[in-house]
Parts: sequence; C-alpha cells; structure tokens
Amino acid sequence: MSTNAVARRYARALMQLASEQGMIERYHEELAAFAGAVGSDARIGVFLASPACGKEAKCELVAGLIGSLSLSRTIADFLRLLLDKKRMELLPSIIAEYRSFADDFAGVLRSSVTSALPLSEKQVEDIRRALETVTGKKIILTVSEDPELIGGVVTRIGDKVFDGSIRTQLARIQDILQKG
Repeated sequence: MSTNAVARRYARALMQLASEQGMIERYHEELAAFAGAVGSDARIGVFLASPACGKEAKCELVAGLIGSLSLSRTIADFLRLLLDKKRMELLPSIIAEYRSFADDFAGVLRSSVTSALPLSEKQVEDIRRALETVTGKKIILTVSEDPELIGGVVTRIGDKVFDGSIRTQLARIQDILQKG
C-alpha cells in the first residue's frame, strides 16, 4: 500500500473520531503544533526517524512534547500509535489529508489567487464571492503577488487552474503567430 493511502487511512480514522467528538479544528491545530515542534529542531526529526534510536527514548521524547504542548488525550494516543506502528514520518501527509477531510466536512474549498499587482480588499472579496457562487462552497482564499505575470490573475482551486494572466495570453499569441 502506498504511503499516501496509509496516511489517508490514518487521517480518515482520526477525522471520524474528531467529528464524533466535535473537535475537528482543535485536533488539526494540535497535530500542526506537534509537527511544528518536531520541525523546529532538525535533530528531533532525525531522532524520531532513526532506527538506531530506541523505542523507549522516542516514547519519552514524544511524551515530553505532548506534555509541553498540552495536547488532548485523543491526539496524544494518536501520536503514540503512529510511533508504535513506525508511522511517525507520515505525520505531514496525515495532517494534509486530515485538513482535506475537514474541509470537505465543513464544505470549504481552499483557493489561491496570484496577481501581478496588489489586489484591493474589494477585489479579493469579489473574487471570493465569484468563486463561492461557481463552486457552491465557502472559499478560503490565499492571495499572493508575482510580478512576472505582468497583469491579470491566476486562480487555483484544488488541481484546477484558471489562468487569466497577461503572460499566458502573450504566450498564446506568440504560439498562434509561430504556427501561422
């Protein structure tokens, strides 16, 4: 079974627990906090991934992090399970899958808009409203700038890209002219 499939199974199981307990967002925040603590010091990640390090020492480290972050019992048990099953390296993928399940459950889509110039709040809100109308879901929008676009915007929703940038339009014109 691929690592993505394994991560998806763990995330789905945790999501089911979270929805039953009404703790979807809190569990995501706790997982992200733990991952952030592990990622804040490269030695922690190396230690947890190393087969040379003993299970007891890893359990102590994880228990210390759980205590210092004041994680819920469910997340603490989940992290201990990952450690026990030697799946801790899947945590970033599990978190991403969990976020995806949580968004689906809440009827939310995450989208990004990249523009050549800064967008006003009204423009951002207009884009968000238009995307919500088209998708029928609540949109969480991330806005960024890329001067290489020259003008226009590029919008991404999942794996779909709507490219209205001048750079792309110029490339299309160039392609048409070259083909005659």
